Amino acid sequence: MSPTRIFSTLAFLFILFTIQESAISLIHFPIAGFSLYLAVAISLIAFEDHNGSLVVGFLAGIVLDLSPTSNAPFGQWALILTIVGYLFATNRESFADFTTSPVIFVFFVAAGATMALLMYLGFGTLVGEVNGSINHDLVILFGNALWTIIFTPMYLPALRTVRKISLTSKER
Repeated sequence: MSPTRIFSTLAFLFILFTIQESAISLIHFPIAGFSLYLAVAISLIAFEDHNGSLVVGFLAGIVLDLSPTSNAPFGQWALILTIVGYLFATNRESFADFTTSPVIFVFFVAAGATMALLMYLGFGTLVGEVNGSINHDLVILFGNALWTIIFTPMYLPALRTVRKISLTSKER
């Protein structure tokens, strides 16, 4: 991943983070909330190659760690999204190229977001955070997965186009 793409990806993630914090998080979704930032970050991780997945996961996690509403220790989201990037990168060959089929891609993004939230709960428990009841946590996980499945097909074509534009000629 070139330094230019790193900076453009970081700028895109900051803009997306601002939209998430100023608009999306204020919407009261039925069942539970939706994290557009997490869904788009997982989508970007899924589009990248092995090294790119790790870099995008780390950058997305660092940006998410800057959230003023997060009670997590700094670096927890960076660790989680880097692990998710690693899992996507290493298991891409065993699932074939899931980025070519939009339906399978949507389910992988929802599974990745749910896995990231589960890791957040697990790491939060390890560092002594109070996460709430198990029933409440399951409702949030289910709701986020549901809204991710519903909204991912809406932004997927635009995200794919933006990513193709951001690739350098060497990376194409």
